[in-house]
Amino acid sequence: MSTTHLKFIEWRDNNGLHKDTLRSLSDLKFMKDELQFLENLVAAHALEVISEASSEKSKEIKQELESHKEILEKLLKELELHSNNLQILMDDEDVPGELEVYKNEHYRLLIEEMNFHSAVKKTKKNIFDMLSEIFKKNKQKKLT
Repeated sequence: MSTTHLKFIEWRDNNGLHKDTLRSLSDLKFMKDELQFLENLVAAHALEVISEASSEKSKEIKQELESHKEILEKLLKELELHSNNLQILMDDEDVPGELEVYKNEHYRLLIEEMNFHSAVKKTKKNIFDMLSEIFKKNKQKKLT
C-alpha cells in the first residue's frame, strides 16, 4: 500500500473505507496462512537447523513467527471491529466528529498493517537465507 493512498483517507467516502477494510482483512487472512506455511517450513527442516551453527538464528525466527501470529490475531480482531463500527456509522444518525474519529482509526490501522507486512517480509527473508545456507551445505556434502 502506498503512502499516497493513506493521504486520501480524509476524502474517502464510507464505501471506500469499507473496501479498504475488506482488502486489509483479506490480506491479513492470507498472511495467516502464509505464516503457518513458513512455520511448517522451518519445522520441516528443524533437524538440519538444530545441527547447524544457525540454531540460535532458528530460535530467533521461531520467536518472530510466534510474535507475528499474535500481532496478526490482534490486527484481525481490530479490523473486524473497525468494519462493524463502519456499519454502525452508516446505519446510525450523524454524530458530529464521529466520521473523523473513524478515519483516524482507519489511518492508524492501515499504518499498523503496513508495518506488520514489512516485519513479516523481513522474517521471510531471514527464513529463506537460513534455509538457502542449509541447502547449500547439504548440496556440498552430497558432492563430496
